[in-house]
Amino acid sequence: MTLSDFSIKNPVFAWMLMLGLIVFGGIGFRNMGISQMPDVDSPVVNVNVSLEGAAPEVMETQVADLIEGALMGIQGIKEVSSKSSRGSSRITIEFEIGRDIDVAMQEVQAKISQVQRELPKDIDPPTITKTNPEDQPIIRVALTGDRPLKDLMAFTNDFLKDKFTTIAGVGDIDMGGFVDPALRIWLNIDELNAKQLTVNDVISTVQNQHAETPAGYIDTGKKELNVRVMGEASTPEDFSRLIITGRGGSAIWKTYRIKDVAQVEDGLNDIRRVSHVGGKLSVGLGIIKQRGSNAVGVAKAVRAKVAELQASLPKDMQLTIANDSTRFIEESTSELNFTLVLSALLTGVVCWIFLGSWSSTFNVLLSIPTSIIGAFLILYFMGFTLNTFTLLGLSLAIGIVVDDAIMVMENIVRYNEQGMSRVKAAIVGAREITFPAMASSVAILAIFVPVIFMQGVIGRYFFQFGVTMTAAVLLSLLEALTLSPMRCSQFVDSSRTTSFGLWMDEAFKKTAVLYRNVLERLLRHRWKTLGVSVLIFTASLFIAFKLQREFSPAQDQSQFMVSLQTPIGSSFGYTAETVAKAEKWAMGQPNIKNYFGMVGGGGVNGAMMFITMPPKADRVPLKPGGKKPASRISCSIPARRLNRWRGLTAFPSGTRRSQVSAPAAASL
Repeated sequence: MTLSDFSIKNPVFAWMLMLGLIVFGGIGFRNMGISQMPDVDSPVVNVNVSLEGAAPEVMETQVADLIEGALMGIQGIKEVSSKSSRGSSRITIEFEIGRDIDVAMQEVQAKISQVQRELPKDIDPPTITKTNPEDQPIIRVALTGDRPLKDLMAFTNDFLKDKFTTIAGVGDIDMGGFVDPALRIWLNIDELNAKQLTVNDVISTVQNQHAETPAGYIDTGKKELNVRVMGEASTPEDFSRLIITGRGGSAIWKTYRIKDVAQVEDGLNDIRRVSHVGGKLSVGLGIIKQRGSNAVGVAKAVRAKVAELQASLPKDMQLTIANDSTRFIEESTSELNFTLVLSALLTGVVCWIFLGSWSSTFNVLLSIPTSIIGAFLILYFMGFTLNTFTLLGLSLAIGIVVDDAIMVMENIVRYNEQGMSRVKAAIVGAREITFPAMASSVAILAIFVPVIFMQGVIGRYFFQFGVTMTAAVLLSLLEALTLSPMRCSQFVDSSRTTSFGLWMDEAFKKTAVLYRNVLERLLRHRWKTLGVSVLIFTASLFIAFKLQREFSPAQDQSQFMVSLQTPIGSSFGYTAETVAKAEKWAMGQPNIKNYFGMVGGGGVNGAMMFITMPPKADRVPLKPGGKKPASRISCSIPARRLNRWRGLTAFPSGTRRSQVSAPAAASL
């Protein structure tokens, strides 16, 4: 007994199978995450190392070179590069495509642990991260207010951060412009000289007296008491009253306190990074979603939380959405969902035009939700998200999944028109068409299955596309061999009684006659026909080589990012002043809706601005004769310097390169 026979004789089972695929596929659709692109880990690992106050040359020779030398022994490395600046080094390791990035991270960590003793003593522990576009903030929230910056920092760290961390789907918070609180000691050099004290004496006092050390316990026989020495000062006033107990390691017989030689201030750490919103200092919170979670749902929850918190904030504080990248994701996903529905409707109209029967059209249309919605169940268990590639595959599959159903139904209708009953025609027609339907599906799978095994970064993105198409085609074959014969045996009508159906029959007959005449003429000139075909194919190859190539098509997302860089060696204050001028210009532009800027985002002399524009339909048109805005901002390099840099653009596999950000090292 074949699958079709079993379904025809057990229609309740077939209906429940179709209903189960639709219901559970719909549940999978509702629980799937939404993102713009698939969650793909790039084969790149970054190692960030910090040593406060170290020169770029020191970071290069004593840190970056040692780590690079240790990492070169790891298997599968394609390239190692580093960039050293004052106080920090960033080593980037690119692996071969196909290398398990999680295993690679463990090997990198093991190699760094081996050279840990050779690194400078005061260096911070290296931070190892992997590159993934999904690890970027999807929405940025900014806190501004008419309060000292220290109060904004404390309020954000102690209150706001926890409010957003507890939102479902939030993986991490990027504190843009946040500066850690610090107790600052402003020394008076005259008082130090008068009392014959040095800076090291004050530092030793802080290290020895501002510390809480373990004190053990007291055993009284019947009871045991823990002992705690309250050695840390709780307020700046208590801190200023700490006694300086030594002068150059020797005892002092006169009481000197820190307040006698210095002023203690409850302030912030060195400000090397600030954020601006609307020209005001702010503290930014970049919301990073969890892997596979719904980006649109997380953003909606964040916007709701912002509205909720704003009502409870002090009157002199404002919490706003500074940048939201999920608006475009939500709009594009909604557009693709609409395209899915529209494709199904247009497919139904085309089927009705050519089939000429409402019952036949309805039978074919039922194969679309069974295959498409049922595919969501497979995508859900595969851990995929609703993104551009999966929805693109489903939109393309709509026109394919109906082929097997039409093939089976047409063969069944042919036997029904010959006088067989519906059940008999369904059994005979389905048995006869089973192998051709399988051959047709295998031919389609031969196109899309190889996409799953594509190599490279593009192959990782198209993996979800290939799996989506394969799942939809296999479900359409299952539907055609089980559900379509069952439905044909129950309600499909083979007669075309409408005037439009009769007109389509006549049109098909005339088209068949015309096709026969054209085919006979072509067969009389076989070599000419083959020659023209070869010429067209050859011309298409030349055209294909001239087509422009890009990773993804250009998209107007109504937002862009600007990276600003002041000359090497510029101070943080000079960079902030320069960025303020750029922000002032941006605020005066009619087509800029909002912006969020971070000074220090690319080092002391770097800044980044996230600019949001109104939708294209709401933008102010340029004046006639006005210059069009540039699509990118670039710097001009003299040709003689550019030629010297061209030799550094290609690196063989397994090599390493480095860059030192310092005036002497950066000169060409």
